[in-house]
Amino acid sequence: MTEITRVPIQPVAKGSLTKLWLGVVLAIAVGAGLAWAAVPRGVDVDTLAAGTGPMPQTGDVLFIKYKGKLAADGTVFDESRDIPLPVEGIFPEGTPFPIEEGATIPGFFEGLQQMQKGGKYVLFIPADKAYGAEPPQGAPIPPNADLEFEIEVIDVMSQKTFERNLGILQQAMQSQMGGAGAPGAEAGAGPAPAPEAAPAQ
Repeated sequence: MTEITRVPIQPVAKGSLTKLWLGVVLAIAVGAGLAWAAVPRGVDVDTLAAGTGPMPQTGDVLFIKYKGKLAADGTVFDESRDIPLPVEGIFPEGTPFPIEEGATIPGFFEGLQQMQKGGKYVLFIPADKAYGAEPPQGAPIPPNADLEFEIEVIDVMSQKTFERNLGILQQAMQSQMGGAGAPGAEAGAGPAPAPEAAPAQ
């Protein structure tokens, strides 16, 4: 028959129970933190300066100034450039971006819808809503890179206003080219054909 040695249970020292519970709470907090870190981040818009007016709708065109960086190390891979337009007052400065699915990367499309005229923002786009494992060939963006954009919204224009202003711009360009009054010089008809060279004498 096996003999069992009895060991008396020691009473819990004062304060040890508190330390035990603190240890359990700390372990739960660390576990929750690790679980949160493992959850993929979504598109995140941080407001640096609030804008005004309604949020853009699908079909609207945003005129923005932006700087695109790799979120990992801040390397700039793209910047907006103002488009030189021959007629002032038709379009504001900045780069026009249509709010249309498929017109840009999904995260940019999603983020622009949360911005207002006059606002300044930092937009974080996780790799799966940017270029994923296959960035554009020759781009300085590595595969599976998270992106960050600094964005200033200069103006928000409805699709109807944008198309109307585009028509005005086309008419103004035709007038500048000397096509005013010539056959086919009405809006949307394209520039008038160039005159043929005079015959050699």
